[in-house]
Amino acid sequence: MADNLPGNTTPNVKYIGRTKILCDEKQITAANVVAILSSALLIHDENSAQINYLHNYRRGDQPILKRLKKNRPEICNRIVENVANEIVAFRTGNLCGEPIQYVSRGKDASISDEIQKLNDQMLLIGKENLDIELCEWRNTCGTGYRMVISNAEYIKSTVTPWLNNQGELDPDESVIKAYTLDPRYSFVIYHSGLGEPPIAGVKYIEREDKTKIYTVYTNEYRFDVNFAEGQEATVKEYPHALKFIPIIEYPLNSIRLGAMELVLPLLDALNTVSSNRIDGIEQFIQSLIVLYGIDIDGDEAVALKDKGVIKLPAVTDAGKVGIDILASQLQQADTQTVVDYMRKTIYEIVGMPTNSSGGMSTSDTGRAVEMRDGWSSTETLAKPDEKAFKLPERVYFLRAVLRIMRDTIGTTLTLKDIDIKFTRRIYEGLVAKSQVLLNMLATNKIAPELAFSTCGLFSDPEDAAKKSQEYYDKVKITIPDTAKATVSATADEAAGEIAPDLGGGSSV
Repeated sequence: MADNLPGNTTPNVKYIGRTKILCDEKQITAANVVAILSSALLIHDENSAQINYLHNYRRGDQPILKRLKKNRPEICNRIVENVANEIVAFRTGNLCGEPIQYVSRGKDASISDEIQKLNDQMLLIGKENLDIELCEWRNTCGTGYRMVISNAEYIKSTVTPWLNNQGELDPDESVIKAYTLDPRYSFVIYHSGLGEPPIAGVKYIEREDKTKIYTVYTNEYRFDVNFAEGQEATVKEYPHALKFIPIIEYPLNSIRLGAMELVLPLLDALNTVSSNRIDGIEQFIQSLIVLYGIDIDGDEAVALKDKGVIKLPAVTDAGKVGIDILASQLQQADTQTVVDYMRKTIYEIVGMPTNSSGGMSTSDTGRAVEMRDGWSSTETLAKPDEKAFKLPERVYFLRAVLRIMRDTIGTTLTLKDIDIKFTRRIYEGLVAKSQVLLNMLATNKIAPELAFSTCGLFSDPEDAAKKSQEYYDKVKITIPDTAKATVSATADEAAGEIAPDLGGGSSV
């Protein structure tokens, strides 16, 4: 399917993000779905072409590969320094390299048990990998899409009999199914009114005969729309009991601008400099041989020209005759300065650490290193990424998941009971984080669950707090009062033996 979309041959990229698809209708029905879908496709097709360009760019299909050279065209290197993929990989790993966890916001122990049940469901559907794939799309093209539905087959075969006391649940199966969708073939339609709420989610496939089948999901219905070439569109309507739109958009920012998209001109310039740099080396190695005042004609002259030999007239009145080498080497130090400048600028714009080697002082503190290398800027940019991820995750994804769980295996959780936890760089500053944890646990004014979730030591603070409490209850030893008195007397006696003689006697 991707091969049918325009690629780098038509780089119609505006560098301003993707366009949000709006509709004036508040509700989509079988009567207006074709008109609304046709209007939305005008915007989506442009978005899709740009997303496809950015996707191919990240894969290494970049404009430098189409480079042409007029002077000495036989030496035309096309070097791709794929920093675009480096940006996407870093931003994705920084946000969700550690699993995104759900933790409890309440004090009731039963909530913690329900949170564990929710996390178990996420583990069974492989949500960790789904989050990584989703964030890769977000950082590439500014938006990503997730689809969540019920595991209808499992519910019908196992959960329903279990509810009627006729069987047992499969511990290795989830009642939920989730998918990361390709944004080139998926989009969400929003109402243009106050708040711009979503009114439909759309995904489509293209068959071998070029027929496209569009599936439009609303809160209550699913419409299958078939656009056959030369024929009127057909619509099939099906009710669905989920009562929510299963396709959810996760925009990276309000203008749906990808992380690598911010620096595309600089990335192209870096490729150009690298290609010219290799050209300079190759041209120096293959320097031209100049014949001064030597007359060579015919086939012999053509053969020499193919081997890099040119003929010039005598350069002086005396008629200099001889052979020389025409060579001028590119200054690699100056070129490296330009490369370093462009890379540093790129890293600063996208929020990546700028100092990968060198420039280190033994007197630098941990905070100074973070400020110098750009980690503080990385953290600053990661926070809005978190907020942009949390909104659709909480308002749409978790609402759908809880709805499915309530109707099947049961849960008492509500959205206000759940907090979404991102854990980044848990391996750094361990001493300081451990001290924070100990200080918070030492006071009776802070709940242990808050101490575990705040210190940043654990990827799953809810589970860490629970296991720590179980371990503490297991190894805690209560010393009887008689034993305490014996220990106290022994300590006093030992203290008297080593105390100095204050009565004036001699002591050694």
